[in-house]
This record gives sequence, C-alpha cells and structure tokens, in this order.
Amino acid sequence: MRLARVSAQGLRVAVVGHVEWVQFGRVERLPGPGEVAHATGSFEEPAGGGAVAAVALARLAGGCALHTVLGEDEPGRRTVERLSGLGVEVLDGPPAEDERGPAGERPPTRRAVTLIDAAGERTITTFGPRLDPAGAAAPGDPAGWERLRGLDAIYFTAGDEAALRRARAGARILVASPRARHALGRGVPLDALVLSAGDAIETAAAEPALREAELIVHTEGERGGRWRRRDGAKGRWEAAPLPGQVADSYGAGDTFAAALTYGLGSGLELEAALALAARCGAECMTREGPYGREGAEN
Repeated sequence: MRLARVSAQGLRVAVVGHVEWVQFGRVERLPGPGEVAHATGSFEEPAGGGAVAAVALARLAGGCALHTVLGEDEPGRRTVERLSGLGVEVLDGPPAEDERGPAGERPPTRRAVTLIDAAGERTITTFGPRLDPAGAAAPGDPAGWERLRGLDAIYFTAGDEAALRRARAGARILVASPRARHALGRGVPLDALVLSAGDAIETAAAEPALREAELIVHTEGERGGRWRRRDGAKGRWEAAPLPGQVADSYGAGDTFAAALTYGLGSGLELEAALALAARCGAECMTREGPYGREGAEN
C-alpha cells in the first residue's frame, strides 16, 4: 500500500538529518539479563530519523532531498544506493566540527541493531556517534545548502545551529524533532515541533525549543495525540485505524512527522494535516522495516 497523496503540484521538500545503517532482527521476545535470543529473520537498511522521514516525504511528494553526513565506508555507499532507489536524493556534506577526527576526517557511518518482538515493538542499540550535518559553507558546497532555497517544507532531525538557520531561511514551513537538540534553543523560529509524549529523552530535549515553536505536537501512539499553538489554542486527534496487521513500529513516528511536514507545506488545515500524518504512521506499522522489505538487503 502506498502512502496517501495530497494534491500539491510541484511541492518541494527536504530533510536535514541523520542516518544509521541498521541491522533488523525479529525475535519472539526481547531477551532478559543473561538470556540468548535467536532471530528468526534479519535484514539491513539505511534508517534513522533523517532517512525514514526522507523516504516518507519522497513517497508523498514524488521526491525529496536528504542533507546528511555519511562515513567514507561501505555502509555509506550502500545508504546512497538504497535511498536513491526509494526516490531520495542524498546530499552528503561534512559533519559538524566537534564530530570530526583529529586530522579533520569524518567518522564512520553510524550503525545500529534493532530487535523487533512478536508484538511489533522495537528496541534500538546504536554504535558510534550520530553524524550531524554542519551548516557552515564549504568549498564546492558539498552539502547542497544552496539548494534549500525556495522550498515548501523541511523536516529537521539533526544538524548544528548553522544548518537549522539555513533550513529556516530556505523553507516556508520548518518542522523539527527534539532530537535536533544541538541546534534548538538558539532563537530559530519553528513552525512545528513534533515529539513523543511518552519519551522522557525527547521531552527533556524539546524544552529549550518550546518558546520557539508556533505549534507543539505530542504523539501518544494508539491514543492519537495532542497539539497546542503558541496562541493557546489546543486540541487532540485520534489514531488512524491500521490498514493491516502490525509488522513493526520502527519508523512510525518519523513517518508521522514527515507526513505532517508535507501536509503543512501543502497548505492543509491542521486537522487535515494531522489526519494525513496519522494515516501514514499507521501504514508504516504494517510494513516490515521502515520502507517494506522490497529491495532490502538480507
């Protein structure tokens, strides 16, 4: 099943964010202390908040640019190949200054292992630092920052303050995740901030940006969620019914945020944009992996 489209001719969208090369394994249940779990199946994908959102936006808009950082390694090459096949143009720029090695070299692509239990719940373990895009100009503009100008909407999951300012200057609608913690709280206005109400880490990371966001959106899983505007208006939305059996929950939150970005960028009223986001998030729950297994590496 494809993500539901909204009529928005020529909508130009992008994501600024992080990528992880993820090995997925399906287990009956997550192992307890000292236990060994045997995976009944496994596959690998480029994932992480930036990659998942970029694919969701590409499916809605017909294409999406992803401004990110990859290592000069095999996972980095495979990431570009896989995401390109899913309609994403990967713009691989330099990492933030504090993430570079002693001689200025970039670290390897971040890796992760995700275990998915019989109920579709996922647990993630990451290896290595997250690589955040740096917004400072570099010779030749390898990150393609000049191409951010005149966009309809950008979703921001990771990057430094300069990257966030470039995103703000380049798009009519800017939606951010609290995982972009290094860039938030610096006075850059956001059109929306999207976070999980049940995630203590995201709640704490969102605190510096609450006064900078015109709209705060708290997702609550199967209960839908709630929103609040800067002017005090607030409301709720209901979760969308699942279009099939639950496969796994990986990527559902980022897919929701990406679809909300698309809806706001295409001029939908908030209620309609949230309904679209809820449908896309629900659809993601019925796929194995964030994109479906077709084309995934076993």
